[in-house]
Amino acid sequence: MSSFLISAEPVSLDTLRAPLLLSSAGGYCSFEGWVRETNDGRAVSGLDYVSYLPLAQSEGERILAEAHARFAVSAVAALHRTGYLAIGDLAVWIGVSAPHRDAAFRACRFIIDEIKKRLPVWKKEHYLDGEAEWVACHHDHDHHDGHGDHGDEGMSRP
Repeated sequence: MSSFLISAEPVSLDTLRAPLLLSSAGGYCSFEGWVRETNDGRAVSGLDYVSYLPLAQSEGERILAEAHARFAVSAVAALHRTGYLAIGDLAVWIGVSAPHRDAAFRACRFIIDEIKKRLPVWKKEHYLDGEAEWVACHHDHDHHDGHGDHGDEGMSRP
């Protein structure tokens, strides 16, 4: 089972998680990505996420199907928000249930890395000083420097 959702409105985490609560699953792993208050030393007031919805939906489903086929998981689901998000708002959510925890952890990591790499989503940061700029949503998933998805190169803007 897989379910990829793109939503301009908040979605209940209980609603997202419910289909993953399977009797065949002995492990569950989730990831939540939130809007944080700073980026590259600049104070952020919020973000606008823009997406090409038809392609984002199909690519998101493809990513989940790949995770399901690649790892021994029972079910996978993911959400990416669009529109304006304030500090602390949930931007990305991933959930994976599996018979064993290792598969759940590995599939969860695979899904977020592939979403960041492949999903047609663009992010405009709004700063407390009144400025705003488009920044990279995508990253090279082989390069993990502890700084998230910032400072990436090669992102095209909408």
